[in-house]
Amino acid sequence: MPAAATDLVEEILDLKRQRNAVILAHNYQSGEIQDLADFVGDSLGLSFKAAETQADVIAFCGVHFMGETAKILSPSKTVVIPDMNAGCSLSDSCPADKLADFLAAHPEKNYYVIAYINCSAGVKAIADVICTSGNAMKIVESTPADRNILFVPDQNLGAWVMEKTGRKMDLWQGNCYVHVDFTRNSIARIRSEHPDAKVVAHPECTFAVRLLADEVCSTEKMVGYCRDSTAQSFIIVTESGMLHRLKKEVPGKTFLPGPTDLCACNDCRYMKLNTLEKLRDCLERLEPQIEIAESIRSKAERSVRRMLELSR
Repeated sequence: MPAAATDLVEEILDLKRQRNAVILAHNYQSGEIQDLADFVGDSLGLSFKAAETQADVIAFCGVHFMGETAKILSPSKTVVIPDMNAGCSLSDSCPADKLADFLAAHPEKNYYVIAYINCSAGVKAIADVICTSGNAMKIVESTPADRNILFVPDQNLGAWVMEKTGRKMDLWQGNCYVHVDFTRNSIARIRSEHPDAKVVAHPECTFAVRLLADEVCSTEKMVGYCRDSTAQSFIIVTESGMLHRLKKEVPGKTFLPGPTDLCACNDCRYMKLNTLEKLRDCLERLEPQIEIAESIRSKAERSVRRMLELSR
């Protein structure tokens, strides 16, 4: 590592000690951020880990809704993110006011709203229960058969859950731009070039891509699948930052990024807005901070806690 980068890391670690902070890095962050984080993982798992610490400050290297999730579970802690412009196309596809208007326009449906964790605090507050890609099937299966389900905001994850459970749901028409950029042609092409590699895809991918996969699972389950598989090489069809974690935690195996029709790997432009310099600055200034009105935060926490009850 260049001397300047080493100095920057030391500066960040010193600020972390001064602030009594915990640094969280989502799987899709750059390798240099993952390497200095206290915890690396998915958004909800990271938020729970941070809540269990004695830290006064949470520095969440991810996107905006992830910082909100941390604040929902740790209201007394200061939550900062490196770049307030780090948004999410999936979360943005389902604004809370549009969801509220839709529900008000369809009272006859008496919807039970299941919201994927990748949504705003406002949507979490409206939802009956939250889910992750890892427990979505269990949450859906726990819903009474006589209730109409509205699954928000990811239509591809929702469709995958319907395929697996056989439960009919109405799907909000939202998606993650990173995952829908993978195509049948791009994955078929790399699979033909590496016929011995297993294709591991995130359920936010389209149906055509999921059909080509040997395994469809959450980012957390990708680690276990690749570790336990007898295969030695894998094509990872999700945001490219996941490969850094896989290479560290499953050494000795080969991981190839899932390509799109336009590029050899797929970066999220929002995730990659975070840098070491911005992480240093947010720890130094304690801004930008995540703030949520208590009336929204408490309702959002209720939906998250209900997920935990149903996941046992």
